[in-house]
Amino acid sequence: MKRSIVLALVASVALVAAPASAQLSFLKPISLGIAGGGSLPMSDFSNASNTGYNGTLALAIKAPIIPVGLRFDGAYNMFGAKVGDGKLHIASLTGNVMYNLPSIGISPYVIGGAGMYSSVVSASGLPSSARANDFGWNAGAGINLPLTMFRAFVEARYNRVSVEGGSMEFVPLTFGIMF
Repeated sequence: MKRSIVLALVASVALVAAPASAQLSFLKPISLGIAGGGSLPMSDFSNASNTGYNGTLALAIKAPIIPVGLRFDGAYNMFGAKVGDGKLHIASLTGNVMYNLPSIGISPYVIGGAGMYSSVVSASGLPSSARANDFGWNAGAGINLPLTMFRAFVEARYNRVSVEGGSMEFVPLTFGIMF
């Protein structure tokens, strides 16, 4: 009987402490994160490229009570060519504004910003890689999932890069963790 009471008490404390520590993770003014997932080519870009993958490192800065914050992302996306063995590698550095929508528990947000995108084409038979640095912007939405020691997020962002003769558009679908 005593053992059952002690186990019930420990379980109750754990259930109360987990949401409390998850809520405290949102009070941190600076967070570092890592994310990854798939990248979908859009518009004319999808005619020549297959679905790719992405990886992101993030630095978030946010005041505890204000719903607006900043996030700086370093991202890498890779797309394979639909014909041949060519690959397009896109590295980007972007500055973004995040707005957390009011909610309890799972919290949705919108994000958008701009930055530099560096594209490199590689394929066998090419003497050297072709590189271009272009301006681009992004906009999207996501959901923060509070966990005990960190918070996870799922997001989708439309990216549009101004390239010579038009634009390149893609949407990374990412899952990440902020510490």
